[in-house]
This record gives sequence, structure tokens and C-alpha cells, in this order.
Amino acid sequence: MAAPNVVAVATITAKTNFISLANTNATEVISNAASSNKVMKINTIFVANDDGSNSATIDLIMHNDAGGPTASPSKSIEIAKTVSIPPGATAVILDKNSALYLEEDHSIYATASAANDLNVFCSYEEIS
Repeated sequence: MAAPNVVAVATITAKTNFISLANTNATEVISNAASSNKVMKINTIFVANDDGSNSATIDLIMHNDAGGPTASPSKSIEIAKTVSIPPGATAVILDKNSALYLEEDHSIYATASAANDLNVFCSYEEIS
């Protein structure tokens, strides 16, 4: 199924996902399932470093197939690469001025350079 026509939508639901990156593996932040009949408008992605003394880096990856970037890396593209987040700081990776659409069977993953330091917040609209 193709993404819905965003001019003639039936429902727009505001949502927020958040995740603490507990390891250095690619971790799903948000996913739009195949045949969901929805599109997700990603308005903001913030990354906070809750470590008080060490910087950490983050990669954000958009993936266009089930299984994630590890299963099929050729179907992934980086949104942000090796962005350094200072200790106790928050970085805006994506804001409403540069919003993107997450179509069906697409997802966004985050990879941290250090476990248990970074938290990712994603504010989006689920459109159907």
C-alpha cells in the first residue's frame, strides 16, 4: 500500500517515542509497519546525554525494509553520522523545519558509541 494522501487525511495523531540506548547495537527508535496504511511525519528528534562526565556519539539510520540495518545494510541511509553529544547536553538532530516522512516498511534506528549514556526522543504525527 502506498502512503496516504496527506491532503485528504482522516486522522492525524500526535505521538512521542523515547528510548534509552542500553548498548551499542542499532536500536529501533520508530517503525512504520508494512501495510499500516499510515505515514509518520517525524517532527523532532532530540538526543540527550545523561552521563555527567563523558561525551558520546550517535548515528541515526533510516531503514527501508523489515529486519533493520544489521539484517540488510544496503537498504539503510544515515540521517546523522557520529554526532557528538557532550556530557549533560542535548542535541537537536531533526526539528520541525526539516521534518521527514516515514513511509510504510520504514524505520529509524539509533546507534550509540557508549551504552547507557544516550536517550533519544522522537515526536511525530501518525497520519492515516
